[in-house]
Amino acid sequence: MKTIYIFILLLVFIVTLISAGRDFYKILNLPKTATLNQIKKSYRKLAKELHPDKNNNDPKAQERFQDLGAAYEALSDPDKRKIYDARGEDGLKQQGGADSFHDPFSSFFGDFFNFGGGSRDDGHNHIPRGGDLIMDLYVTLEEVYNGNFIEVVRAKPVAKTTSGSRKCNCRMEMRTTQMGPGRFQMMQEQVCDECPNIKFVTEEKVLEIEVEPGVSDGYEIPFHAEGEPHVEGEPGDLKFIVRIQKHPYFERKKNDLYTNLTISLQDALNGFDISFSHLDGHQVIIKREKITWPGARIKKKGEGLPQHDQNTLVGDLYVTIDVDFPKDELNDEQRKIVRTLLNQESKYQFYNGI
Repeated sequence: MKTIYIFILLLVFIVTLISAGRDFYKILNLPKTATLNQIKKSYRKLAKELHPDKNNNDPKAQERFQDLGAAYEALSDPDKRKIYDARGEDGLKQQGGADSFHDPFSSFFGDFFNFGGGSRDDGHNHIPRGGDLIMDLYVTLEEVYNGNFIEVVRAKPVAKTTSGSRKCNCRMEMRTTQMGPGRFQMMQEQVCDECPNIKFVTEEKVLEIEVEPGVSDGYEIPFHAEGEPHVEGEPGDLKFIVRIQKHPYFERKKNDLYTNLTISLQDALNGFDISFSHLDGHQVIIKREKITWPGARIKKKGEGLPQHDQNTLVGDLYVTIDVDFPKDELNDEQRKIVRTLLNQESKYQFYNGI
């Protein structure tokens, strides 16, 4: 009897496991507490690694890539994620969420993604292309420090088949005409094919632009085939150029950050202990017990920006000290106290400080 009971429990466990469907968090290598930005970042990274075009010899590549897309679709939508967290993939199917799936890959990379890194035209086909679109993408220093995803709605002209036909693939060919016995005339003429007629319809598409930590000003983020269309070829590319906005407190030089701190004369002589918020909100502490002179530069190691191509390498933060001298005049008694306290002789030295 006990054996039968254990068998029934095991059967219920297996049925529950099967009905629960795919583990979307495991597919994305994320914990259940993952933020939306973490979900987007993980999908973008894994989509490049698992794309079928990059894994031609793997028979399960297409299946894994589809699982990845389904996981992103469910977890990136707050309503679908809530249902999934409560009732699993089966709950999504009951709500009809599985029927609205679409491949999110093009939202991150464009309609065509070349894993070789070169042009979409191999140089032999000479496929006509539409013009490239170049746009400035203004980002904050906080976004460069932490990384972020920015959603841009692209109103894109898309070719749709319509009634009628049109001339297409036109080219010049040589035609030979016999003028008489032993006489021929050769001349060029335009030859065209008949293709279905098309019209361009504007469709809106959301593009997910990743601002990677440490990205530099002027960095180019391409979205393939999201540029201007070509009636007989491929669309051009859409290219976003990163433009980092000026920050009120920090200045960037490569991976290092620079800022200025104004302190009182009293703190300059006696020392000070202060803290301020960094670009991600963590507190940076500066403590001095010695005299601090105007123009002194304090280095905080590892408090700069991460290197774009290797985030484990981090720059430094340099804090230049400004001293705010008292604006009020001193009386004779106060001057005497200062002279007694400092016990310094008058000293004058001219030099070229530029």
